[in-house]
Amino acid sequence: MDTTMRIDPPTGAGATAAVAIVSVPAGHPYVQQATADPRVAVLDDPIAPGSDPAVWWPPAALDPAWIRAYADEASLLHIHFGTESFPPGHLTACLDAAHAVGWPVVFTLHDLEHPQLGDSSAYLAQLDEIMAGADAVTTLTVGAARAVRERWGRHVTVIPHPSVLPRDATIEPAVGAGRVVGVHLKDLRPSVDGPGTVRTLDAALTALRDAGHDVRGEVRLHQRVRDADAAAEVRALCAASDALDLVEHERLDDAGLFAALARLDTCVLPYRHGTHSGWLELCWDLGVPVAAPRVGFFAEQHDDGTVASFSPGDATELAGALAALWTAPASRPASPARDALVDQRRGVRSVMDAAIAQRHAELYLSLLESRTA
Repeated sequence: MDTTMRIDPPTGAGATAAVAIVSVPAGHPYVQQATADPRVAVLDDPIAPGSDPAVWWPPAALDPAWIRAYADEASLLHIHFGTESFPPGHLTACLDAAHAVGWPVVFTLHDLEHPQLGDSSAYLAQLDEIMAGADAVTTLTVGAARAVRERWGRHVTVIPHPSVLPRDATIEPAVGAGRVVGVHLKDLRPSVDGPGTVRTLDAALTALRDAGHDVRGEVRLHQRVRDADAAAEVRALCAASDALDLVEHERLDDAGLFAALARLDTCVLPYRHGTHSGWLELCWDLGVPVAAPRVGFFAEQHDDGTVASFSPGDATELAGALAALWTAPASRPASPARDALVDQRRGVRSVMDAAIAQRHAELYLSLLESRTA
């Protein structure tokens, strides 16, 4: 790692914050929401000279030499994402370096199975390293906390996912007469079962249409994908279906993504494995009901009836989940009920986000107080 990189110290409100932290990463929207408490300042992601400032991975801050070089710039290390870039033993060395310079280490477990990897065995070995050395562990759901306790015997603080939709986002979905069920396969990363999800969705929608429902499926796929064979199979399945429309496009910007999701009656998550979903959180912000495969702890992220579960590959269960979600008046996009729900959730998120940031700040400060006691 290049230890000659510089980070400008926190400025403005952060300059008088009670604690300055190194977050891995710093620029991620989740992290920005979780560290919004004015008592917390977050150092910028270090970027190697000549690199794209938007690319924080592999995280340069996760390096023992970097930690020693910048020991005076911060007081605590919080690890979220990006550990998969490193070999065995590297994270242990990072935690040891952090402790040697006096930094407590916090780890937020977002994933028990890594969404970017087909085989998570090496990632689980990294979790073994982090769980052995972190001073505090947080996660997003009670189920994930229970899994951590069972596997590693660690106490876990549960802090839910903050909002994803910006407060000032303007959503004007274009809506037709019939229902639209969407699935966004994006670039077919390893955790996404593109063909399996499309096959299941096709069968579920065919059954619903046969039962008299006016519904179509919208399958979205990036033009550049990681699995060309899976993409070809998705195209063939959609071409052969009377119930599905395929939309291929470049990666959507935020406004395009918000509009594409907001026009849906329901969004189906396409994951073959996973733990938590930021996509689900965005749908909740937009008032879009979600049908989630019964893997990980998706259903625990919101227990208000707007997430329905189905067994992966079970078209009958998916059809039942979709029909159940449609009983809510707010399931219809651009309806007064949906608009009112989005407004209500924005208010809820405002309170929740402040509480989430407060809990992070208090965790950091308690660890620092324990260190100096």
